[in-house]
Order: sequence, then C-alpha cells, then structure tokens
Amino acid sequence: MDIEQYMQNVGKHAREASRRIARADSNAKNNALRAIAAAIRRDTDDLLAANREDLAAARAAGLEPAMLDRLTLSAKGVAAMAEGVDQVAALADPVGEISDLKFRPSGIQVGRMRVPLGVIGIIYEARPNVTADAAALCLKSGNASILRGGSEAIRSNRAIAALVQEGLATAGLPANAVQVIETTDRAAVGHLITLREYVDVIVPRGGKGLIARLLAESRVPMIQHLDGNCHVYLDDDADPEKALQIVENSKTQRYGTCNTAESLLLARSVVAQVLPAIAAMLTQKGVEIRGCHETLALLPHARAATEEDYAAEFLAPIISVKVVSGLDEAIEHINHYGSHHTDAIVSENYTSVMRFLREVDSASVMVNASTRFADGFEYGLGAEIGISTDKIHARGPVGLEGLTSQKWIVLGNGEVRA
Repeated sequence: MDIEQYMQNVGKHAREASRRIARADSNAKNNALRAIAAAIRRDTDDLLAANREDLAAARAAGLEPAMLDRLTLSAKGVAAMAEGVDQVAALADPVGEISDLKFRPSGIQVGRMRVPLGVIGIIYEARPNVTADAAALCLKSGNASILRGGSEAIRSNRAIAALVQEGLATAGLPANAVQVIETTDRAAVGHLITLREYVDVIVPRGGKGLIARLLAESRVPMIQHLDGNCHVYLDDDADPEKALQIVENSKTQRYGTCNTAESLLLARSVVAQVLPAIAAMLTQKGVEIRGCHETLALLPHARAATEEDYAAEFLAPIISVKVVSGLDEAIEHINHYGSHHTDAIVSENYTSVMRFLREVDSASVMVNASTRFADGFEYGLGAEIGISTDKIHARGPVGLEGLTSQKWIVLGNGEVRA
C-alpha cells in the first residue's frame, strides 16, 4: 500500500463528506445514530468474535495485562457502547444555534452561530469502544471523522466501523463521514497529523508518549492534554470528614485515569488532625506515600518525595504528600508542578475557596468534591471526546459543543455603512 496516497484519499473523502454532514438536519443525524446503536446490538456476537481475534493476537505479542484489559470487549461492554450512541442521539444538537443576537445603532443585528469544525482526526490506543463514541460525537456535531485506533484493536475497530457506516447509509448520509484507517502502519499517523488541507483538528487519546510525539510533529491544531497530575489541597478550614472522603475517592476509586489525584497538599495547621486518618486509609488500600520531611516526621513508613514525584502522573497506587504553609503556597505549588488538568480544595472558608477557584490555572477546579468528577458525563455533556488542558477554544471535558466553533452572523434589511 502507498500510505501517503491512501491517506490523501482518506482526507479528500472526509472533506467531501464533511460538507454534507455539516448541512444535515438533526433528524437525519439522530436516525443514523439510532441505526448504528441497533446494528451494534444486532451484531454483538460478531463484534465479540472480532475482539477475541484481537485479544489472541495481543496475547501472542506479549501485551501487558493493563493493555489487554482496555482492549477487551464483553457483551455488557457492547451493550454499553450501543447505549452510549443512543445517549448521543438524545442530546441537543448544537449546530446552527444562534446566540447573543443584538441590534446595533446602524440597524443591523449581530450575533454568533455555532458551526462544525469540519474534519476531526482521532488517534487512540487499545479501547475499541472509542470508535463508536468518537464516531457518534463527531456525527452529532456535524463533523466528518478519521479514526486511527491502535493496531492491537484493528479487527474490532473495523467491525464497529462497518456498523457505523451502515447506520449512516440507512439515514441517507455519506458513509465516508466516518472512516477508520485500514492500515496498522505507523506511518499513517505521521501523514494524518500533517494533512492540513483536509483535517481541521486532531484529538489524541492515548498515553503520554503518543501525545508527546504528536505535539512535536503535528501540523494540525490539537485538542489534547499531556498528563493528569491532579491535586487535592486540605485548607486551614477543611472539614476532616469531607477531607478523608474526598482524598479516598480522588485517589483510590481508580488508579489509571487522568482525573485521579496524584498529589495531596495539607495546610500545616491541619496536618496533625487529618493526616493520620488519611494515611491509615491510604496504607490500608495499598497506596504508597511519598512525602516531604514534615510528612515523614508523622509517617515513618512513608518514603521521601523527590522533585520528580511532585510533578509525576503515577497512574498507580502512589501519592505524593506535601505540607504547605497555607493557601498561597498551595496555589503556587499546584501551578508549578501540576498539569493544569483538575485540582480540588477542601475548605469551609468562602474567601479561600474563591481565591482557589480564581487563581489555580487548571481546566477543572473543584471545591469540596472529588477530582474524579472531571468527566464529560458527570458534567452533563452526555459524553466526551477527550479532555483539553489548552486555553483556546475548548478546555476541560470536550463534548458536542467543544467539537464546534462559532462564526459571526449579521442580519440586515438593506442597511449600508455611512
């Protein structure tokens, strides 16, 4: 296969399809989504068979257990995939929404209309369900999509893509509105991220290595986050019971997610009161504590933290702990070592809370709540294409609205400028 020519053709077909999808009405898009969901439920056995082939090849290649877990589809997982597509169909369509329409002294009305981004390239690893999720979100937001899943999931992704294209055809929409890259050749990614004439945005969903490579090589704008070093700060006025619950959930509900807390900061005035109970909980759950010298004085079993630990996304049962003088030092620490993803304060002090909300430079900032809530579904977006730590266009969980932009519109009645 001539990879460069193949990717050029994929890009050209996506651009052509994007123009038709952009003008499709909500009815047609929802009919396609419901047809996709029905096809997924109908062909559950075929999807599971394709996934078993992927799993067999992955085991033979020696993939790690964590990767195998992400790759695995179950009957319950297929049902959830179909339900997710149906949920996207039930969401409000953002395309064509007009906002901020105001009369100007000249007589014209000026406002903004929400429009699709165009062609979205999505690069992801292991998880076959992303194929259905990404296709559904891009379709509902009026975008064409080019999906490049991990080579380990190629059979599963092809099977899901065939059902997506069947659903599009059923609704009279172009099948090329969703294309899965057929080759496992890594060169395809290199071409995809440089197709500026055909691709408007790249969304990477994968490990730090993948995203770092794309940041270095992509010529197409990206919606991305590199890592998730999320903090919980226990303020001078923290409620000890809330603090324990929030740290437990933020750190131990799941270890491998980007919104899991990796760092715990404590105001010096509350350390003696709250740290022993929190440390006992973490230890009981098998979490290794890496702390500053004040932490070690209270917790002899903890390891000394390094500078690298304070900046680390562990994705494991490990947490860094640091005692700080108060709010100022906590904010400075978070903005210096954090990844601008999600950070939380536990405090009953209104002034401290408002300063934390204003001054912590992160995509999601929490008050008296777990960092694990940083999720499109939990935010009421229905679903998310990913999480962005960028400051332009989309920030935080990216749902349908984040897959659109706004253009200015002017409504007149013959007005001319003097």
